[in-house]
Amino acid sequence: MKIRVLLADDQALVRAAFAMLVESAPDMDVVAQAGTGREAVELARARRADLVVMDVRMPDLDGIEATRLIAADEDLAGVKVLMLTTYDTDEHVVEALRAGASGFLVKDTRPAELLDAIRTVAAGDSLLSPGPTARLIARVLRQPEAPGATADAPRSLAALSDRERQVLTLVARGLNNTEVAEALGLSPLTAKTHVSRIMGKLTARDRAQLVITAYEAGLVRPGG
Repeated sequence: MKIRVLLADDQALVRAAFAMLVESAPDMDVVAQAGTGREAVELARARRADLVVMDVRMPDLDGIEATRLIAADEDLAGVKVLMLTTYDTDEHVVEALRAGASGFLVKDTRPAELLDAIRTVAAGDSLLSPGPTARLIARVLRQPEAPGATADAPRSLAALSDRERQVLTLVARGLNNTEVAEALGLSPLTAKTHVSRIMGKLTARDRAQLVITAYEAGLVRPGG
């Protein structure tokens, strides 16, 4: 089945360019286009999109709030959000990941990378590289006024076993399930099971939120 993509950006030319690119892929369809965050939420419900390519900054309702509404809606539980931003230093990206986005890309990314990102996120994986994303999250969370930071984050790890903490640390460093399995001498299925249990215990929507929690709790630090 084709991936049903909703494009949300307040610039019509950007939407048109992305639409041509996505439609050129044989495994994707653009089912709707939105010019505001509120329209994106409404169309996600109406057109049953699998994935929303969401701009951070939009009028009426920005991409972060739109993502939060989508993530909180039980009827949209299967809808993934891939956030787009102009700069990879955009501190709003961290808010977007907390809100429920499964990853982010900068708008000047190569066309093939955007299509690969859509496939990755639609398949249920988070688009979190161990480089720029981790550095950005770490930098923002070091700030005292970091939005959404919580003092309860370290206590939230109390429910995890020692092995689960090890797995969470590796996930936060950008390793996928296969790499986690190799690092800890586990089978890929066991590593996947550990990740699923960790997500359940921490009530995390996906791996992106696991990374946020790990940094908030101090389990992973810049350069660590």
